[in-house]
Amino acid sequence: MSTSSISHREKNQLLAAMPFDDWRHIESHLEWVEMPAGATLQEAGCSLRHVYFPVTAAVSLISTMLDGATVEVAVVGSEGMVGVDAFMGSSNANNGTPATGTVMAQNSAVVVRGGHGYRMRAQSIAHHAKRSEPVMHQLLNYTRTLFQHMSQTSACNRHHSIDQQLARWMLVHLDRQADNELHITQERIAGLLGVRREGVTVAALRLQKAGVIRNGRGQISVLDRASLKAHSCECHDVIRSAYDRLKNDAVLQGPPLQGIAFDQAIQVRSPGRGGSPPCADSSMH
Repeated sequence: MSTSSISHREKNQLLAAMPFDDWRHIESHLEWVEMPAGATLQEAGCSLRHVYFPVTAAVSLISTMLDGATVEVAVVGSEGMVGVDAFMGSSNANNGTPATGTVMAQNSAVVVRGGHGYRMRAQSIAHHAKRSEPVMHQLLNYTRTLFQHMSQTSACNRHHSIDQQLARWMLVHLDRQADNELHITQERIAGLLGVRREGVTVAALRLQKAGVIRNGRGQISVLDRASLKAHSCECHDVIRSAYDRLKNDAVLQGPPLQGIAFDQAIQVRSPGRGGSPPCADSSMH
């Protein structure tokens, strides 16, 4: 492998928090992968084969109802990891009974902002968590924060207006990227919020008339982030504060991440029709 390093800004915060002695073992199990927008990384109720540590990508964690309705319960960026079920124990998705060697994903995970990140076999991260108390400590700290994110999102979806939910959604996603451009359709946002598209359209038009955002085809430009924050509820602050505490609690150790060249990224692809087995973790070709 190449010895090219990754700058501090491009690190994954959770990986950077790992003690250096543990990092040396973890590093050899990581693959640098491209994570295109729209790629499905895991499906709820399906065997979890890999975990992902986004670096420049952002991933929506999605719950799906029996009638097909969906809602985003959290978003993961360079602060964390997709696939926390991997080290939480093995279970059967239907009845929760032990199923040795099998871990089922509790949520679906879809890349909402394309970019790059690291991929690791689910069994490997589970092994490292069991053999190292500091690794398990970091993973559990992150998972606790992720659960706070999920619970606050659930409360927001239940008690706050669509205008507030939309503002909160945009702010949470902006926190996980470097620019102010959200490359997503209003229809997709409506699906992630679990509301009608018309409601999102009306809310977005109000924000545009107020000079807060500019709506485009498949894109929203945030012009005034402070005003957007004023249109949001308290939920964004609660979520952001939880991750700020996580970052402050983490002890960042060791040198910059090394070992994987950016120009050799493997592309993550969603399961294709006829190519991959149904209900499978994303394969790479």
